Amino acid sequence: MATNEAKKKPNAKGSKKKEVKKETGLGLSFKKDENFGEWYSQVVVSAEMIEYYDISGCYIIRPWAWKIWKLMKEFFEKEIDKMEIEDCSFPLFVSPAALQRETDHIEGFAPEVAWVTKSGESDLEIPIAIRPTSETVMYPYFPKWIRGHRDLPLKLNQWNNVVRWEFSNPTPFIRSREFHWQEGHTAFASKEEADVEVLAILELYRRIYEEYLAIPVVKGKKSEMEKFAGGLYTTSVEAFIPNTGRGIQGATSHCLGQNFANMFDIKFEDEKGNKRMVWQNSWGYSTRTIGVMVMVHGDDKGLVVPPKVASSQVVVVPVPYKDADTQAILDACSDAVKTLTEAGLRAKADLRDNYSPGWKYSHWEMKGVPLRIEIGPKDLANNQVRAVRRDNFKKVDIPMASLAEQVKDMLDDIQKSLFDSAKEKRDACIEKVATWDQFIEALGKKKMILAPWCDEEEVEKDVKTRTKGEMGAAKTLCSPLDQPDIPSGTLCFASGKPAKKWSYWGRSY
Repeated sequence: MATNEAKKKPNAKGSKKKEVKKETGLGLSFKKDENFGEWYSQVVVSAEMIEYYDISGCYIIRPWAWKIWKLMKEFFEKEIDKMEIEDCSFPLFVSPAALQRETDHIEGFAPEVAWVTKSGESDLEIPIAIRPTSETVMYPYFPKWIRGHRDLPLKLNQWNNVVRWEFSNPTPFIRSREFHWQEGHTAFASKEEADVEVLAILELYRRIYEEYLAIPVVKGKKSEMEKFAGGLYTTSVEAFIPNTGRGIQGATSHCLGQNFANMFDIKFEDEKGNKRMVWQNSWGYSTRTIGVMVMVHGDDKGLVVPPKVASSQVVVVPVPYKDADTQAILDACSDAVKTLTEAGLRAKADLRDNYSPGWKYSHWEMKGVPLRIEIGPKDLANNQVRAVRRDNFKKVDIPMASLAEQVKDMLDDIQKSLFDSAKEKRDACIEKVATWDQFIEALGKKKMILAPWCDEEEVEKDVKTRTKGEMGAAKTLCSPLDQPDIPSGTLCFASGKPAKKWSYWGRSY
């Protein structure tokens, strides 16, 4: 469906009227609270975010969604530029020899690795893997570039696509065979430098979620079971979907320690002439972010996009009643778009003459445009516009003279309101427990559970085993970096042993 301005302007007052489509059927047939999975699948297609492809688990990301990714990318690139991290590009293909250099790491990805085995009709002598991530692609070349301490730190980032083939229940954005992301790979002379970067990048991921996508997240550390395969430790930002009672890993920042340095012989000569292994990090966030945004903010009318990442922040719709001066209304719409665009806002007018205003309202509501502006004969006479918010559908009349200023304020308020509402819903789902019985009760209520834990892997495995069911087992989501106090004598909710930390638990995507 075209959404650009019509090439031919609608007929002015007194001209022969064109047939106006009054199609219905724009609404969703599933409700978010009643059938979340079907609702989500319908929203991402109806809002023109994705199109299904003829290979299962692969999706076409349409412009409406890609712009969201682009706006997040612009923010992130500016921030990592300040950290003197440079963009690069490594090949899509990985040799089996490179993959096998790091056994522990590749074991975590082995079932998901896709292999190229033929070239035309000929079998390849040696199969070639398609990258599931790029550690084994990049690190064989680090020893060529790192010789002495003056070559450090090495800070690289690439924007690319990766393939992870084996899984069940593909979900657009959330779980797909091919996805887009950025992956940073850095090397330092000391662990202290690596530790600082891990948290600096994690803070950028928090900002992407909270400041751009208006989604509250917890910054935390993953358990030994859940950390990145082959890494020293993993930090993450964790979101929560109240409708499903599931946590979702938003982005990760890993300290890899010296494991990969040992495997790929990445050494440097320090100031005293001694040979030492580098300390490495890797970190990434993906197009999964877009799916989390849909899940958190969407409603029964469709998508709700926070203004900071909206492809169009404002859509202007003419409302020409019978006998109105249609051309004057269209000109006012164009003037409004010009005013808003010159003020730095992303605005467009829907001047299509073959759709009714009501149909356009539903169309742009489905696509989640934060603010709709309507201009009809009365608005024209009063030199004003009517603004309708997407988040709460409140209406307000705005004088044309202060249009840009008031629209900016409204968009800022929408951004804040979306975050505040999401945080209120998320916080209502957090339950603090002390015992196993309380944990099971909270899990049954689809809560995000904060519990004291002894931090033992066997206990974590036991919790997974004891909670396994149709909805999936509970697991650790993360241990928050901002740890609440643990009173003396506090016991682990699952083992009864002395508790060492607080951790979030729950089912997850």
